[in-house]
Amino acid sequence: MQVPPFSLSEQLQGLGAALDQAVLEVLRSGQYIGGATIARFEQDFAEACRVPHAIGCNSGTDALILALRGLGIGPGDEVITASFSFFATAEAISAVGATPVFVDVEESSYLIDLDQLEAAITPATRALLPVHLFGRPVDMERVCAIAERHGLKVVEDCAQATGASWAGRPVGSWGDVGCFSFFPTKNLGAAGDGGAITCRDAELAQAMRELAVHGMPRRYLHTALGYNSRLDAMQAAVLNVKLPHLPRWVERRGAIARHYREHLAALSGVALPELGPDGHSWNQFVLRVPRCAAAQACADSGVSCTPAADSASFGLPEACCRDWLKQQLQDAGVSTIIYYPIPIHRQPAYADLGYGPGSLPVTERLCTEVLSLPIFPELSGEQQQRVVEVLRTVVAQPLIVA
Repeated sequence: MQVPPFSLSEQLQGLGAALDQAVLEVLRSGQYIGGATIARFEQDFAEACRVPHAIGCNSGTDALILALRGLGIGPGDEVITASFSFFATAEAISAVGATPVFVDVEESSYLIDLDQLEAAITPATRALLPVHLFGRPVDMERVCAIAERHGLKVVEDCAQATGASWAGRPVGSWGDVGCFSFFPTKNLGAAGDGGAITCRDAELAQAMRELAVHGMPRRYLHTALGYNSRLDAMQAAVLNVKLPHLPRWVERRGAIARHYREHLAALSGVALPELGPDGHSWNQFVLRVPRCAAAQACADSGVSCTPAADSASFGLPEACCRDWLKQQLQDAGVSTIIYYPIPIHRQPAYADLGYGPGSLPVTERLCTEVLSLPIFPELSGEQQQRVVEVLRTVVAQPLIVA
């Protein structure tokens, strides 16, 4: 049995007729940019996030850029965020001319360490950008309290957390702005790129809406240098069909996560992700293969570890045990993904910021340990059991490193 890390085939089969009809209606309407289809999605998505305003845009990356621009953040400003995230989190900060300031994450949650976040605030800090990584929400009550104490803006990176909530309140409704991605593999995915921004302030919403269409408050009047970042009607049509199913899909993801935790709880050599508080939307199920386990397994097998290419190239600890496990699972038909092998602060694009090896030790270690198991709403019970059985079998084997 082959188990993919993610698949849309079952979802598309189940929604096929509704998706076909929605897309065909857009094609026949001739209204591909703007119009009622997009307005409907923005209204429904705003209601789902419990905010008055949602603005569709081209991608989650653009959502971050528009949010920062709308808040007036630019050259000379610092924005504090996590390095353990997708590159776009920091890239958006740089794109508006500001400087990303990276702080470490908690080993147990993979989320930004809020103690270190507050300690990193300087007179140049203008905003905090917490990332709800893998679908687990950051403690937004505490983030907002820190921001209020220091007079800072809060931009939530919700790209991996659509449908998640903190203290019963949806992500994207806590900060000044929430930024979402509808990349096809996300909890709510379009048929291509797409994104949205959520906020409570009408003036800010209008500013971001104008920036998304060339800084244009009305046709052919341009009051700012903006972007061409519209959510097109075809993607909105797909999202309109999918949005009502989101709560059920998130619930299903949670059930799969609990199944993994229950059936892998006694497994030695790997560390399972915490269930965390209610509100986790489980975009990914990310376990860890600790380096200490790798060292012992290598020693027991009479072999020495060879650092993975990424580890060796970027001054990170050895990752051979995680990489070995990934290959063994792949050989047995279980596909996994590594999110993320190289932390943002160690990427060549940010070499000029001066973050050397060991500057964010937890982040750097996690990048050599994390491995994401298959998880998507349609993952069958049989497939889940196959993942469990293969992982149990592989971890019980002696580690052999070439």
